[in-house]
Amino acid sequence: MSRRAPPHAAVAARSTRGCPVSASRRSEPAQPARAVPSAPTPPRAGEAGPPGPAADSEDDSGLLAALLDGMDAALCAFDAEGTVTHWNREAERILGWSAREAVGRKGLAGWAVRAADAREVEARLMAAMDAQGRQVHEFALLTKDGGRVLVRTQSSAVPRADGRPGGVYCAFSEVHTQIDLERSIALSEALLDDASWNVVLVDADLRPAIVNKNAARALRTGRTAALGRPLGELLDQGLEELESALQHVLAEGAPPAPTELWVSLREAGEGFRGLRGGGAKDGAGGGAGDGAAARRCWRSGFLRLASPLAEEPVPLGVAWIFQDVTELKRHEMDGSRLRFRGNQLHRAARAAAECEDPAEAATVHLDFALAGFADHALIDLVLEAPPGARPGGGPGGGPGPDRVRLVRAAATPSGAPGPCPAIVAGGIPLAYTESHPAIQAAERCGSVRVSASRTEEAAATGWAAARKWPDGTVHGLCAALRSRGRTLGVVTFLRASGRRPFDRGDTVYAEDVAARVAAALDLAQQLG
Repeated sequence: MSRRAPPHAAVAARSTRGCPVSASRRSEPAQPARAVPSAPTPPRAGEAGPPGPAADSEDDSGLLAALLDGMDAALCAFDAEGTVTHWNREAERILGWSAREAVGRKGLAGWAVRAADAREVEARLMAAMDAQGRQVHEFALLTKDGGRVLVRTQSSAVPRADGRPGGVYCAFSEVHTQIDLERSIALSEALLDDASWNVVLVDADLRPAIVNKNAARALRTGRTAALGRPLGELLDQGLEELESALQHVLAEGAPPAPTELWVSLREAGEGFRGLRGGGAKDGAGGGAGDGAAARRCWRSGFLRLASPLAEEPVPLGVAWIFQDVTELKRHEMDGSRLRFRGNQLHRAARAAAECEDPAEAATVHLDFALAGFADHALIDLVLEAPPGARPGGGPGGGPGPDRVRLVRAAATPSGAPGPCPAIVAGGIPLAYTESHPAIQAAERCGSVRVSASRTEEAAATGWAAARKWPDGTVHGLCAALRSRGRTLGVVTFLRASGRRPFDRGDTVYAEDVAARVAAALDLAQQLG
C-alpha cells in the first residue's frame, strides 16, 4: 500500500508541528520539578508490554485501509512527484487494477491513461495542489483488459504537516453512474415541486412525510401542515380503502395497475352531511343530491420506497401518486347510465307492444324503469271532480276547495321485489296534504324532488308514513302523467337510505317514463 515513515520520524514530525522548537531550549512556562521516573520494569514472561508508537501507527494504517476500501467511490492518491500512494477496492472494480499493481507506479501513462492523453490528464490532476477547493474533471481512463471508461473526478490537495501541499487525492466514479444519480435526484425534486400529478410520501406509520404543491392543494392543506398528521384528519370517506392499499404496498409491493379511490375530504365530508341535512323540503325542486359533488375520484399509483444503503430492503414508506379524474369518471358513468336507460326504454316499448291491455302496458313501462333507478314506484290517478265543480289539475286549475284529488291505482310490492300489479280504477282519495309532492306535481304539471333532512332520516319511518310511502323511504321523485293536454295522475319513484338522492338527470328519465305511462293510461281510459 502506501510508504510509511519509521516510527521515530512520525514522532519527530508530531513534535515539530506548530511552533518551531530549539534543540537546546524550549519556550515553555516554568513547571514544578518532577521526579525522574525510573526505568520501566520489563514485562514478565507471557505478559504483553504497553503499546508503543509502532502499534498506534499500525492501528491507524489498518483503520485508514478499512475506510478506503469501504467507500462507495473510487479513490486514488498521489504524492508530490505523481506516484500512486493509495488505491481502494472501488477503483480496482472500475479499472481492474489491484492496489498491489497500482501503488508505487509513477503517473498514469501507459496503464490507466493512454500515452497520448497522459500529460494533459496528469497536469490537470496535479494542478489541484495549487488550487483552492475541489477540482472537477472528466477523463477517459483505461481498464486492465484494454477497455475505456469515462469517469468524473473530484481532486483536491493533501496538505503536509507544515501546511504545504504534499500530494493530491482523487475520488472518481463512472460518468453514467453519476448521471443516473443526478437524474434520480432531479426527478425527485421535480416530482415534489413541479409535477402535475399529486405526490405524497407516506412513512411506515401511514403519516405524510412529504407533500408536493398539487397534493397539498388537492388535500386543501399546506405542504407543512399535513406532515406527520394521521390521514384520518385529512380524509373522511375512502380512508379505509386508502390505508388498506398503503399497508398492502408496504407488505407486498406496488400493485400492477393504478387504483381508483373515491374519497371525500374531512372538511368536505362535514359539508356533505350539512348539505344533506339542509336538503330540499316538500315541494322544493332543488337537487338534494348536489352534495355528492364533495366526493372525488383519485386515480392512484403506489410505489414502495426502500433504503438503497441497507443490505436487505427496509421499507421507508410509500410514494402515493394520484390524479383527480372525478370529471372523467362522472362523464363515463353518465354515459353508461344513459346507455342503460336507453336500452331499458327500448326493451319496455317492445314488451308493452305485446300487451293487449293498455293498462298492463303502463305497468310494464314502470317495471322496466325501476331497474337500477328506484326501489319503489307508485301510480296515483286524478279523481274526476263531481258534476258542477270547477275542475283542477290542468294548466288553468288552481288550489282551493276543488284542488286535485288523487287515488292510489298501482304500487310495486313494498316487501320482496316483484312486478307491479295491475292498475285498479276508482277508490278512496288519498289523504294527501296540500304540500305533498304528488299534489304539487299534479298542480304544476311537472316534477318535484324531495329528500328527508338529516334529522328526519333518523325517523325515516315517520317521514315516509306521513307521505303515504313505504317504510324506509328517504328520497322521492314525483312526475305528472300528462297526455293530450290533461293531467291523468302522478307517478312517484322512491329510494331508500342506501341510495343517493334524485338529481336532474334522474328527473329527465322519470319524465320520459311518465310520458310513456301516461300514453298507455290515456288509451286504457279511452277504451273503457
